[in-house]
Amino acid sequence: MLILAIESSCDETSVAIVRDGAVLSNAVSSQIKLHEEYGGVVPELATREHLKNFMPTAQEALRIAGVETGELDAIAATRGPGLPPALMIGLKAAQAMAFALGRPFMGINHHEAHLYSPWIVGDPLHADFENFEPNISLIVSGGHTMLVHVERELKHHILGGTIDDAAGECFDKTAKLLGLPYPGGPQMDRLAQEGDPGAYEFPRPLLNQQNDDFSFSGLKTSVRYFLEKNPDLMEDRKTVCDICASVQAAIVDVLVKKTLRAAKRLGVRCITASGGVTCNSALRRELKVACEKRGLKLRLCDPQLSTDNAAMIGVLAERKLIAGEPATDLDVEIKAGWALE
Repeated sequence: MLILAIESSCDETSVAIVRDGAVLSNAVSSQIKLHEEYGGVVPELATREHLKNFMPTAQEALRIAGVETGELDAIAATRGPGLPPALMIGLKAAQAMAFALGRPFMGINHHEAHLYSPWIVGDPLHADFENFEPNISLIVSGGHTMLVHVERELKHHILGGTIDDAAGECFDKTAKLLGLPYPGGPQMDRLAQEGDPGAYEFPRPLLNQQNDDFSFSGLKTSVRYFLEKNPDLMEDRKTVCDICASVQAAIVDVLVKKTLRAAKRLGVRCITASGGVTCNSALRRELKVACEKRGLKLRLCDPQLSTDNAAMIGVLAERKLIAGEPATDLDVEIKAGWALE
């Protein structure tokens, strides 16, 4: 099976070619530089860039894979969740291709694709579903933080999610308070490596509550009040590094402990993590340490597949087609708030 997949849920235009679980190409056009001066993604600008970048990105993906459009067996695209105008570009492009080629179309949930991205491994990248096993999956990004129990392939249910700010959002907003450039999460990670994570004590929201939900708005507010009371600290680079390390430690502590707690409660021996925040070095390190200590298996998403990408969209679409799931109607619309069920 040969699939062309499209991802355009936010500010990255991505097109991938997947054949029988192997990722033949995964072209990504990033908009980070464009949105840098605004300190965040501007939906209208993101949409214009998707319009401009889609054809060159698709052509690059086909060229790298050595594939002609007439060889494709199916077309897939992210249907939601995401920014409505951005989603529209990828979805309509995929529907048009499917209609023109007379091929089936699959509309994919972006979060569901993240669930299976840790099972895309190797160089070259390929799906490793032969070794698939039940797992507790942590999806953590700028817009979402959730825990999911994946009972078997294509069967899962949500354990809990963010009730306000997601972990990545907390990283980015804290970085903005510290005057760090966009995107703030990677900047904080870099500075935190030079800081002392025990220098300052920041709250761990919901850590001691016996649920699987997350809340990071209180942590962000705590940092803001701390900086307002201690403005002089911003003038010393070492202190800024200590603040970054301390805030990062609080976020990572919550993510790791709640994930491990859910795995213990449900008797699951495998943990996976995906989403942009899994690029964070402290999160990757602490998850590895915690899982090794408890004898749990850990699958971390490949960093190149942690952020928005079409490879995970294509792999999931292929698995759904193999499982006999029906193709998506060509006239469906985007589902910008499509919650993972």
